Amino acid sequence: MVGVLVRLKLRVLRNSLRGRQVAGMLVGGVFGLLGAAGTLVLAIVPIHGPQVTVDLLTSVYAVWVLGWVLAPVATGGGDDTLRPEHFALLPIGRRKLAVGLLAASFVGVAAVVSLLAFLGLFVYGLRLGVGPAVVGLVFTVLQLAFAVLLYRVVMAALGALLTSRKGKELGIVLVALTGLSGVALNFALNSLGPAIVNGTVPGFVGVVHVLPSGWGTLAVRAAGDGSWGTAFGLLAAMVALLAVLVAAWGALLTKRVTSPSFNGSSRTRVKEPGSRTRRSLLPATPVGAVARKELWTWRRDARRRVALLSTLLIGIVVTVVPALSGGSRPVLVPYLGVVVILFSCMQSGNLYGFDGSSLWHTLIVPGAERADIRGRQLAWALIVAPVAVLLAAVLPGAVGKPGAYPWVLGLVPALLGAGAGVLMLQSVFLAFPLPDQRRTSSPWSSGGRPGCARLLMMFATMLLMVVGVLPVLVLGLVGALADLPVLQWIGVPAGIVTGALLAWWWGGVAQRRLVSHGPELLATVSKER
Repeated sequence: MVGVLVRLKLRVLRNSLRGRQVAGMLVGGVFGLLGAAGTLVLAIVPIHGPQVTVDLLTSVYAVWVLGWVLAPVATGGGDDTLRPEHFALLPIGRRKLAVGLLAASFVGVAAVVSLLAFLGLFVYGLRLGVGPAVVGLVFTVLQLAFAVLLYRVVMAALGALLTSRKGKELGIVLVALTGLSGVALNFALNSLGPAIVNGTVPGFVGVVHVLPSGWGTLAVRAAGDGSWGTAFGLLAAMVALLAVLVAAWGALLTKRVTSPSFNGSSRTRVKEPGSRTRRSLLPATPVGAVARKELWTWRRDARRRVALLSTLLIGIVVTVVPALSGGSRPVLVPYLGVVVILFSCMQSGNLYGFDGSSLWHTLIVPGAERADIRGRQLAWALIVAPVAVLLAAVLPGAVGKPGAYPWVLGLVPALLGAGAGVLMLQSVFLAFPLPDQRRTSSPWSSGGRPGCARLLMMFATMLLMVVGVLPVLVLGLVGALADLPVLQWIGVPAGIVTGALLAWWWGGVAQRRLVSHGPELLATVSKER
């Protein structure tokens, strides 16, 4: 079964490689090779003393393992070339399927690059002798297996947490804590590297030594010192840990292939006759009905919740992390609301891809395109605007930057309007299919990746938002250069007007596109993934 699934993945990868996929693979491979080369340099070149090399390698390998977990969280999914749901109806034992899918996980650019990085253990062992080199070679395989297994278990566990109605809050908190660990990573890159070389952070070094990601380096060093008992003990501990992870992966795999859907419970609340209906603040119009439906969808769809959570995490990492980890002044913190709008638009710019074939409900109703476009714009704005406005109103004063208020209060409404327009432009012009929600139990499944070319086009459309805020930027710059604060404050109403005009204009363009190319869009987002 292992050989069959490995060959199947190789065949799928070979048949799916096109110009866009090849370009993305090459770009990722180049950056990965640079990181692997840096790791090998640390293993080859002696730095100060032997203990410094051990400390640096354990720290770097901790970063590699952390990257295997954080990268799928940041990108909204992992490798879904072979999904467990594809084999749910086949007579394959759960253990065989788990081992086979795990073996297939080692096929890919990420695994190859990581293998090169972990070969640093073998290279480091060569400096110490033949025995340590053999230990390093064994741990090269074991460390790669640990990274891949940990990635699979974490992603499956997060998917299971977000599947449960009772566990979704815990799952989101766990994802948030995982994402915010980027604070520690950024701090390590900026400050801990020199401190490790100087030997001034023994506490941090002790932690990375204890982590399983550092056991290989410690085992090689112990073998070089003749402490074979320690080396074999670490080897046995790693094998036992891998066995535990395999068991956990098998259990989570069973839950995934047997759960009906991650969208919610199968129980539906039925309204009792005579029960009162809560009044809604949304208008009783087709636009209001679409907005109400969208708000419920954003609340109940785990995949969309993941997109919103990623937006907030990215905003915090971009603005708050530099101030916390690098000791720099909080220059970007007042603009967290602006960053949240930008990334929220980017993460949500595939609304019809989220909905898939349900788009046909809109297309068969004459004249429903306008209500659908405007309702989706309104719902997105109602979700993002409260968070962005609150951050814009609080953060400049909280961090002692009151001079940022004219800029922030002008940029936020302009970007909200421009984002509502760009959101729909991307959804109708650059939509791409996502895995069928009824056939996958994981909200992290993202087999319908847009490809490199389409992703670049999505970034290009984001530049429209920059064009939309030009009036606010020009007024702010002229007011700052001419020392005219009133001119900067004029940017606030200018941002409101500009945002409203852009939302109306670009929404109208999206509406006409949906009317003229609705069947083509339906065919695109309905493709089986």
